Amino acid sequence: MSIQSACYENPVIRPILTYPEPGLKEVASEVPEIDGALVRTIDDMVETMYAAPGVGLAAPQIGLSQRVIVLDVDHENKGKHLLKIVNPVLAEHEGEILWEEGCLSVRDYVAEVRRAARVLVRGYTPDQKEIAIEGTDLLAVALQHEIDHLDGKLFIDRISRLKRDLYRRRLKKLERDGREPTTGSLL
Repeated sequence: MSIQSACYENPVIRPILTYPEPGLKEVASEVPEIDGALVRTIDDMVETMYAAPGVGLAAPQIGLSQRVIVLDVDHENKGKHLLKIVNPVLAEHEGEILWEEGCLSVRDYVAEVRRAARVLVRGYTPDQKEIAIEGTDLLAVALQHEIDHLDGKLFIDRISRLKRDLYRRRLKKLERDGREPTTGSLL
């Protein structure tokens, strides 16, 4: 049976972990083997990302400590430019860009984050093909953002301590007032 035929018809929308969930701060493990179970998980991740809605999702965001990310930065053509990457590695980066980021795991907050303007990411597809993806602008930002999740980092770890502390206080106030923060957007 091929990996592709191990896919199933009905992906599941998984719950997305939110800050300050401790699992979001753990470094994800490299995937030793791409099997049918992993392919099903990746399909679930795609379904979850689109349902959220978001531009990207990393396995740790759904509670799995595996180096897997999915991205789709083209909202106009959903699925046409979908990326599913196993064991992604940031191989090259250059330049600098400031981009306003949000996150499905960081509720009710966006901030400008400094990132590389161009990146080259290497990894594997779910059908075990080695790939290299060059990205600029939103794709470069999204690739770096999702790989950060695999390394136990959130975009709020890349902003000033003052802004991060203000965000934490706002979250605590919302919880104290019994109000649920909204889910972050974008990445």
